[in-house]
Amino acid sequence: MNQSQNRDDRDREHIENTGKGTDGEKGQKSANFKKELFSYIRMIAVVVLVIVLLQEFIIINARIPSASMEPTVSVGNQIFGSRLTYKFRDPERYDIIIFHDPDNSKKLLIKRIIGMPGDTVDIRDGSVYINGSETPLEDSFCMEPSSTLDGNLVYPIVVPSDSYFVLGDNRMDSNDSRFWTNTFVQKDEILGNAVFRYWPVWEIGPIHGAEAGWYNP
Repeated sequence: MNQSQNRDDRDREHIENTGKGTDGEKGQKSANFKKELFSYIRMIAVVVLVIVLLQEFIIINARIPSASMEPTVSVGNQIFGSRLTYKFRDPERYDIIIFHDPDNSKKLLIKRIIGMPGDTVDIRDGSVYINGSETPLEDSFCMEPSSTLDGNLVYPIVVPSDSYFVLGDNRMDSNDSRFWTNTFVQKDEILGNAVFRYWPVWEIGPIHGAEAGWYNP
């Protein structure tokens, strides 16, 4: 009887030890947990680093706050710009660029290049003329074609070297080169060009008119 009781006691002890786990098993589980936690932290750190590097050197992630570039991009649109484009070529007329506000470098703006370095720009009768041409520049992409206001400038004006004259596509509702204290966007103020809209989802795709040479008059 005593031997049977001793076996039962050992069985109970064995079962209780199996439920709690040995010190070695506890240590192994703790080590596995720490290893897995470190793996997750490392993965998150790598993802964050990649995102930071992408936004610092390759892409510009921007949300459109105003109607100044409608109908090309609208209020609330979220877009990607490329920081690499102008590493390989110079800005071109009609490019849609993202740049530091010439009057407030802490803010970013998005506009379309209209006047190139050395160009003579004239605005009259709602249209833009370049270098004395009697044919106005293409503006079919504008909210209202042939609706360009003069702004605060006296025309014609000459665009300095390494600078650009820019306008919004919504010419009736855009604060741009026509109204700024510092009229022109200098080349070193340009971060990149707008290339892709990712929000809203039903408008996902390349931004029309942002690609190089889309219009050749």
